[in-house]
Amino acid sequence: MLFNSIEYLIFIFIFFITYWFVVNRNLKFQNLLILLSSYIFYGWWDYRFLSLIFLSTIVDYFIGINIPKSSSAFKRKILLFSSLFFNLSLLGFFKYYNFFIDSWIDLFNLLGYEIKSIWTLNIILPVGISFYTFQTLSYTIDIYKNKLKPTKDFILFASFVSFFPQLVAGPIERATNLLPQILKKRQFKFQQAVQGLRLIVWGMFKKVVIADTLAPHVDDIFNNYQDFDGGILFIGAIYFAFQIYCDFSGYSDIAIGTAKLLGIELMSNFKFPYFSRNIAEFWRRWHISLSTWFRDYLYIPLGGSKDGRWKSLRNIYIIFIVSGFWHGANWTFIAWGLIHASFYLPSFLLKTNRKYVSSIIAEKTLIPSAKESFEVIITFFLVTIAWVFFRSPSLIDSFQYIEIIFTNFQIPRLYRSGLFYIIFLVLFEYLIRHNERLSDKYFSGDWIVFSLLIIAVLEKFGDYNQFIYFQF
Repeated sequence: MLFNSIEYLIFIFIFFITYWFVVNRNLKFQNLLILLSSYIFYGWWDYRFLSLIFLSTIVDYFIGINIPKSSSAFKRKILLFSSLFFNLSLLGFFKYYNFFIDSWIDLFNLLGYEIKSIWTLNIILPVGISFYTFQTLSYTIDIYKNKLKPTKDFILFASFVSFFPQLVAGPIERATNLLPQILKKRQFKFQQAVQGLRLIVWGMFKKVVIADTLAPHVDDIFNNYQDFDGGILFIGAIYFAFQIYCDFSGYSDIAIGTAKLLGIELMSNFKFPYFSRNIAEFWRRWHISLSTWFRDYLYIPLGGSKDGRWKSLRNIYIIFIVSGFWHGANWTFIAWGLIHASFYLPSFLLKTNRKYVSSIIAEKTLIPSAKESFEVIITFFLVTIAWVFFRSPSLIDSFQYIEIIFTNFQIPRLYRSGLFYIIFLVLFEYLIRHNERLSDKYFSGDWIVFSLLIIAVLEKFGDYNQFIYFQF
């Protein structure tokens, strides 16, 4: 079920009324409603995929219960390994089986041995499998590390795994944050609901109005890049940078806003990443739930930055390559990860990767300094060039696309509809850059602004364009 659909509006209206006015006095019934509604939400695409998420839930529920009961460290490790193996095997089969088979065949063909692709399968990628797999893995890993006690309430745990607002495209929640909120009785808070509605409207605007307006221009340019000069291709790359940001962050805003309507707070997933002043800051502000997941469950266990410079560099490249591979079964995503690792490298070597941890551009003044503006422009340029690899169908297309940009650049004509929305987005987000949740502390919720946003959304609503990150 898509957020930007009439079906979802009907679904969330019925759910909201039932949640707060029918089962609000019984926590178990509320959680059961969350679970059943989440399965309806997820099964709307293909009910067959419900078996996968249900199977993952059962496996990690019983493994989570038995880890603390194990009398030896070896048994605990076996149980953790079982969870990792089961979940990653499912993810690997559905997402990467054909990729490895095709890559193996291509390698033999390159060496002169002709092999036909007889082992590939017609596999449909389950929506959101990368997201809920990482979410349920965090549960068993945290129990193994004694950071979390397992729950014996199956409905509670199943609701955590399948929580519909963030089920198919994040944020990837931690059990330490979401489980306690589902465990305790929730009360309706008017201000929290108002903040949620603001986020939903703003997320819808970013997705339905901006991202979906830019999408046809991006598709036209990337699908026919040989027919354009470098200036147009550069505009296409910029438009894709804003398309994917508005598409993905728009989903996160709607998810966080919807959870607020239910009295639940999800983690922030984006904090104005295009105002970043270096690549390290960009990754602290982009897809935060994934980058922190890799930091806590892969980078730090590998040794982080504590085992010398060379091992630290190794760990950085591993993290970025795995992050790229997580996004999709294509060498372009691995290249995208490698490129970001290489862009991150100077900041790490010069020890400026922790320079902008809590601050944001022009934090105390309205106008950024010349130095800040230059850093933001350079960072955005590097990120945009890397997006070419993310968007292109193959590595050859990526390199040819970039080659045309640098060898045949001409002053481009502009796609005005897309340009207007980009300018509006940048100005609006700059004004609210301290406040990604549009809270009352910083934002008065001007009814005129949001009325105009609602009108713009309604004008575009109903196209039912899928969110980009559903394919990951």
